Amino acid sequence: MSVATHHPLADSSDSIGPEPRPLSLLVNGKVCTALADPATTLVEFLRDALGLTGTKIGCDRGACSACTVWIDGEVAASCMTLAFDARAHSITTIEGLAPDGQLHSVQRAFIEHDALQCGFCTPGMVMSCAHLVNKNPDCTLDDVKAAISGHLCRCGTYPNIFKATLAAAAEARADESGGSK
Repeated sequence: MSVATHHPLADSSDSIGPEPRPLSLLVNGKVCTALADPATTLVEFLRDALGLTGTKIGCDRGACSACTVWIDGEVAASCMTLAFDARAHSITTIEGLAPDGQLHSVQRAFIEHDALQCGFCTPGMVMSCAHLVNKNPDCTLDDVKAAISGHLCRCGTYPNIFKATLAAAAEARADESGGSK
């Protein structure tokens, strides 16, 4: 027997016209509501309407991955997603990785391994690397390279990003086995 579930913010019954209208999204575990034009992208809504500026706008064409967020726990380019299309989904931004001020292991590893320079690509890189570590703490260097293959870092910190992600994965494995770092 299957049970249909309905997301509390799903609202597909009414049409969306050209006028701005209220939009409620589940972002970082909280329902957030603001006015949005139907053509507003998710990254624009996050940054401009909700003030969550950690997610960056780079190319605005889905080619650089600076705008990476999680939609229902999966990596997504928020510049390629209309905000209204995200209504029935759970969104996690870089701000949502550090609940109660506790950095995610990937965030800590990026700091410890100097995996950032200008910091513009960092939020998107962290989101993709954290997704990888969460899903596969046994990841390899090739897995890390594949996870960030769509990311553009103009500062060239890729080697340190690789080290940081592998260190966070080692920490995740140690936590799973009950060991320490």
